[in-house]
Amino acid sequence: MRMKQNGMLTAALVAALLVPTEAIAAEPSQGQAYVETQKAVAEKAALLTGTYGTTSVQYALIDQGRILVSGQSGKNDEEGKVPLTAKTTYGTGSTSKMFTTAAVMKLVDDGKIDLDNPVTAYVPEFKMKDERYKEITTRMLLNHSSGLQGSSFANSFLFEDNDTYVHDRLLEQLADQTLKADPGAYSVYCNDGFTLAEIIVERVSGTGFSAYIHTNFTESLGMADTKTPLDNTDGFGMAATYFPVYQGQLPTETINAIGAGGIYSTAEDLVRFSQIFSGQKEGILSDESVEAMEQAEYNNGMWPDEADNSFGFGLGWDSVDLYPFDEYGIQAVAKGGDTILYHAALVVLPEENMAAAVLSSGGSSSTNQLLANEMLLHALKEKGEIAEFKHEKSFGEAAKAVMPEDVPNYAGMYGSTNQLIQVDIAKTGELSVSLPLMPNLPAEKYVYTTDGSFMSEDGTAKVSFVTEENGRTYIWVRMYASLPNLGQTALSHYSAEKLSANEITDATAAAWEKRDGNKYYLVNEKYTSLAYLLLPALQIDLLEEAPGYVKDKKITGPDTAASDLQIPMVGGRDTMEYRFLMQDGVEYLEAAGSLYVSEDALKPIYAGKKSLATIPRSGLAKWYTIPEKAAGKTMTVKLPAKGSFTVYDANGALVNFSVISGNNKVVLPQKGVLIFAGEAGSAYNVSLK
Repeated sequence: MRMKQNGMLTAALVAALLVPTEAIAAEPSQGQAYVETQKAVAEKAALLTGTYGTTSVQYALIDQGRILVSGQSGKNDEEGKVPLTAKTTYGTGSTSKMFTTAAVMKLVDDGKIDLDNPVTAYVPEFKMKDERYKEITTRMLLNHSSGLQGSSFANSFLFEDNDTYVHDRLLEQLADQTLKADPGAYSVYCNDGFTLAEIIVERVSGTGFSAYIHTNFTESLGMADTKTPLDNTDGFGMAATYFPVYQGQLPTETINAIGAGGIYSTAEDLVRFSQIFSGQKEGILSDESVEAMEQAEYNNGMWPDEADNSFGFGLGWDSVDLYPFDEYGIQAVAKGGDTILYHAALVVLPEENMAAAVLSSGGSSSTNQLLANEMLLHALKEKGEIAEFKHEKSFGEAAKAVMPEDVPNYAGMYGSTNQLIQVDIAKTGELSVSLPLMPNLPAEKYVYTTDGSFMSEDGTAKVSFVTEENGRTYIWVRMYASLPNLGQTALSHYSAEKLSANEITDATAAAWEKRDGNKYYLVNEKYTSLAYLLLPALQIDLLEEAPGYVKDKKITGPDTAASDLQIPMVGGRDTMEYRFLMQDGVEYLEAAGSLYVSEDALKPIYAGKKSLATIPRSGLAKWYTIPEKAAGKTMTVKLPAKGSFTVYDANGALVNFSVISGNNKVVLPQKGVLIFAGEAGSAYNVSLK
């Protein structure tokens, strides 16, 4: 689960300010001391936790099979009684995909999987509504080119709950979906491909996925602190987590899409794992499999022209030629991962037999990767492999030029996943980029330059327009982003695609206009879900500037809409279809396996002294509005054994979520909403005072 890109074309990496804390560096094992590297990394780790919004961070570097740098920084438990150590465990998010890829490649080595055989050869019951599914191969799952929509993650992010719903229901969910592109046409980040690969490993090996990775990887590599939610984790020292909407420590986050993002580990264990990719551990994966994983798979389909980049998919890897190591003539492969609360980065230098891992509570995989890069660069310099650090790059000063008359034809509305982007181009050569769905954000400005691109005033970003062989037009963004004392990353990607005209009938338009501005509330998410940290609702917003569309989705009928975007890398990830249906006079919205109920169906909570709410046989959650007569009263709920309730204020901000607060009492806010979630038949005795 790699972090999504949100906001404008050059979204900042910098997070909110926090109070600085001290970094603790472990003593290196035998080998090069790396004294200067230890010092530099400890300072940068403290910078992450003190300035860049990370609660705690853990890091490790391995060189020639020895862990020579290891440490941690920041805050752990709220009471300060449990110190951070090298054995404190973090969620690795999408870095888990490297375990899944390694498991598949192990079976390739054993002659049990051919990467270019169809998935149906290994999972015969895999089916979709789209006949092209028969063309999907295992290779396409690992290089993100399968054409699957993205992430069927209902009931996958839970608090202290290892429910296997997301794994057990994947095939059922895919059977009700279509593909967004021809298999193999281009690579765009896709979580479902790795859950499907996890299932392939189980079918071919005849064993559970967790057992397979332990037998073949963690046990032989001495990774005693690497677990999955299905393992016995009693006494397992997880790093404490926090979230901005809640004042206090949260229960442990459990990610049950194991093959896509559910493995828990330490920085030291991750660099031990890296040895199979740098030739330090023989007999686990063949050289041929390791080399195959490092090939530029992204070049097999549509992709922007070569430029400095932090993305370039291999098999499993986010990048097989990571910036800035290519500036030094060194190949680096990298994988990052983000859950809601944990973040991870693993960077491996195969030819140098070195790797660095950074894990954190809070922060992001992007900042973790910057720290991993810095750790490796300092170590390379300290042992004399590189002479000096390269200067950070930019595109220089924007030299304004006369713009050709046809360039303004690229103006118009563009789309990326769940976002619309308005592009305006003045005849005088100024480009303006704004987000109509976020009108309070100022527009980004660029000027036309001599090389035919638009450039930002500070010289860190270039914007061009490209019409690909598929006839679609894309915004191509190249940018450098720096954080003081943490280094620089580069990104080159198609950020959005120009929307084509979409005429709809009057009847279809009328059906959607009735929904415009309406909210739909999630009803089929488990009561332990992290989804309740933020108001789990979708709002239908139609824009006059994008007729025939709802956000990035093309309206296809009175009750249906689907994304038609074909954007490689990350801009077109996690697309989905909207389908509305009526049941017992109530309208529901289905999207990517999640079900939402119309706000029109919400009834006010009873404002009297006593009431009873019961989850129906369908198991769907019950939402209520808070009427004026109930607002300001204290609500006490007698909870069932398997149930929770959550209250939100008029702005959708969290007031109380019983799973994390342990509190069954709350003062009801004006014009808020509340939800009871639990197993079918669960009863909630409610009293108001």
